[in-house]
Amino acid sequence: MLRLKLETQIIVAGVRCFVQLTLLGLLLNRVFATESTILASVLGGLAALEVSEWKAKRTVNGMFWITFTAIFGSAITVGLIGSTFAMNFDPPYTAAKFIPTMGMLFGNTMVGVSLGMDSVLTAVDTRRESVEAMLHYGASRWEAVWPIAVDAARTGMVPSITSMSIMGLISIPGMMSGQILGGANVMNAARYQQVFVFMIAASVALGVVFSVVAVLFIVVDGQPQLHSERIINKAMRSTGGKGGGQRLPATTRSCSSIVHLKEWKGTCISR
Repeated sequence: MLRLKLETQIIVAGVRCFVQLTLLGLLLNRVFATESTILASVLGGLAALEVSEWKAKRTVNGMFWITFTAIFGSAITVGLIGSTFAMNFDPPYTAAKFIPTMGMLFGNTMVGVSLGMDSVLTAVDTRRESVEAMLHYGASRWEAVWPIAVDAARTGMVPSITSMSIMGLISIPGMMSGQILGGANVMNAARYQQVFVFMIAASVALGVVFSVVAVLFIVVDGQPQLHSERIINKAMRSTGGKGGGQRLPATTRSCSSIVHLKEWKGTCISR
């Protein structure tokens, strides 16, 4: 009735879900038998590909390595610390425990990094006049990109913060439900869920901040100068346009750009 035209996407998503989970189950059986943790690296690489190549509307050169470092580095760091000190896994990298832990961290960190990087690239592409004006009036590299970085970091962290705030009140978390159904003590299940929630929030925060700052420092160099041509707009590229779009003339600057410039000048005067 609504003519949403989502039939193909729903079918493809359902088939992918079934096939991927089946293959994952078969693979994990073999991995757990050999006690190898190399699958964690594979999952981190797939998460980086998902963010940088398959889902991103805008990219920059080197975006895969930025997302891989952000997702893999933050998840591994938080995972090892949490497994060692919070969950007392001995050793912390046991395949049967470490790989599921890393899978949850990778999945949630991937979402946050994806949202943060999409927000920052969109903001730089659409608010380039504001950034250029601030640089022209003497703003440093960090001062010019700071408002964009803050907005992008907030966007990337909102899902994990929202999930933390409603967990246990509106919904029973999936991991806790699985443990209870498996016969675990309810309080132990709640404790493990709390630890995982805090680990996810920490991993998302580290990944989002790193990826946002890294991308901003690519498009704004140390001189400082904005290089919006380094942003590759996939939609325009697929239709024959140049990456990053065409630069708008100065007379068409948006009202929001002028407002941001006035705000920045006001903070400089008040110092």
